[in-house]
Amino acid sequence: MASGFFALLDDIAALMDDVGAMAKISTKKTAGILGDDLAVNAEKASGFVSSREIPVLWAISKGSLLNKIIILPIAFLLSAFLPWAVTVALIVGGVYLAYEGAEKIYEFFVPHKPHETHLDDLKQPTAEEVLAAEQSKIKSAILTDFILSVEIVIIALGTVIGETLLTQILVVSIVALVATVGVYGIVALIVRMDDFGYRLIRMNDKDKSISDFFGHLLVKALPIVVRSLSVIGTIALILVAGGIFVHNIEFLHHFLETWPSFLRDFIVGLGIGFVALLLFSGVKWVVSLFKR
Repeated sequence: MASGFFALLDDIAALMDDVGAMAKISTKKTAGILGDDLAVNAEKASGFVSSREIPVLWAISKGSLLNKIIILPIAFLLSAFLPWAVTVALIVGGVYLAYEGAEKIYEFFVPHKPHETHLDDLKQPTAEEVLAAEQSKIKSAILTDFILSVEIVIIALGTVIGETLLTQILVVSIVALVATVGVYGIVALIVRMDDFGYRLIRMNDKDKSISDFFGHLLVKALPIVVRSLSVIGTIALILVAGGIFVHNIEFLHHFLETWPSFLRDFIVGLGIGFVALLLFSGVKWVVSLFKR
């Protein structure tokens, strides 16, 4: 009985060693998209009132964890019984990411028509309006996270596709958990840079102390980081989308093969994004005609 128990422990230890090694490999494989995930979500999680930053991040993090809980079992089932459906889901998600990135670029370069300013526009938004805007941004962040999470899970699953089902579940679950905790942990540090900077400044009354220098540096750097994240997040959306198309559509897989992969992904993602933007804008225009 005792020998059987210790043999079981030995098997469990060997399994965990294998899982740990494969999880490390899978994490390396998904490192690129984890970086994109960080940039995209940091951009979406910024722009809130200081007192609401952590509650909003917590809400997005819970949504991200729920996304993984939904995606993981579906990914295992589709991989086993309907592998083609995984590719379809990836491409549909890629179109959404490309569209969102192209829309941001369009809004940056094409100025909106100025609207007349009324007295009502000068009023401070009500608490209900602020809450509604906050909830809208949280939902957008969770939706984008869902699509990026699908890509992370599929890439991680691809590294252990030949292993047993138990190994697949353990390895991919570990990668998904690391993606959630790691990405949103770093995002939390970024959006709280200014508060940490103010704490350093208040540590002593000296104007030229080390803490004062780094405190002012963090406070001044935060707006630059936030603006940079908006640009990086947009580029990341397009790169992730382009990567999905290139790796899952045979024609695009051989498109511009001699070009650097990141440049090819960007061109493909941007092109499909603007096509999606044009089609969606056309549909909205047609719908508006029928409403008149």
